[in-house]
Amino acid sequence: MNLPPEELHAIRVAAQWYARLHSGITTDADRADWRAWLAADPLHGQAWQRMAAVAEQMASVPGALAAPTLSDAHHRSRRQVLRSVLLLTSAGGLGWLGWRSQASQNLFCDYRTAVGERREFQLADGSTVLLNTDTSINVRFDGRQRLVELLQGEVLVTTAVDPLQRPFKVVTGPVEVLALGTRFIVRGQVRGGEVAVLEKAVEVSLSAMGSRRRVEAGQRLDFNERSLGTLRGNDVSVGAWQKGSIIAIDRPLAALLDELSRYRPGVLRWAPAIGDLKVSGVFPVDNTDLALAALESGFSLRVTRYSRFWVQVAGGERR
Repeated sequence: MNLPPEELHAIRVAAQWYARLHSGITTDADRADWRAWLAADPLHGQAWQRMAAVAEQMASVPGALAAPTLSDAHHRSRRQVLRSVLLLTSAGGLGWLGWRSQASQNLFCDYRTAVGERREFQLADGSTVLLNTDTSINVRFDGRQRLVELLQGEVLVTTAVDPLQRPFKVVTGPVEVLALGTRFIVRGQVRGGEVAVLEKAVEVSLSAMGSRRRVEAGQRLDFNERSLGTLRGNDVSVGAWQKGSIIAIDRPLAALLDELSRYRPGVLRWAPAIGDLKVSGVFPVDNTDLALAALESGFSLRVTRYSRFWVQVAGGERR
């Protein structure tokens, strides 16, 4: 069963809340934020109740999961709790197969970053991968090829010369990116993504459709499961995240806020009426509250913080 992206996201956040509430170190503020998250959207309550139903069915946690206590879980780590949630969903048979598969891969992948984290890893051949926020990859090197599987998120790859002359590929969904001695970025999204080349070139293939495109330095290419897009030129915003920034040049506010939301946990929402407002500036991804404050002070916006995990942006008088 394929669930809509917003429902998959709600289930994922519900699993994170489950781990937090059963970590043994939860505070009253955490519980208040969880209640606020539940009340923020009916999807959140549905996701939580699904998890409760699975847990009750397996008799692995107390029945009153909808109002959790922590006394029975203080010896369990968050990772153990998340692992048990994945096992529960495997046995529960509640139509979570798509989510369970993706979440399992992301949790037990070779390399990953948390929301808001960026981290660089050196691979066995000397190549490096810089993982952006909430990114997970698997690495498979053998005698024939060097393969990086991008499960979710965004990665900047700098390839090293291989004495064995094995091809270096990044695969995400149906798309394969073959490095031609290069430095490039691949971003995978729910139904597509983007490749941007910083040095030399790559070859992007969509084998299911028989499509193939060469992307040179200074170019980028959108893709989805059905087609490869039109080549476009890179601008100053491409790869700015590696330096800790989002650079916006007459960018719609909705697109900027959507990008900022990748770097902060919880929910960041905005009124549809302000979505088309054009915004320019440099905004830090390591301090998204500062970025929101800059938007609030520089434009006619009002930022309401209901909790650390629930922020609403609306139009308002400039302060």
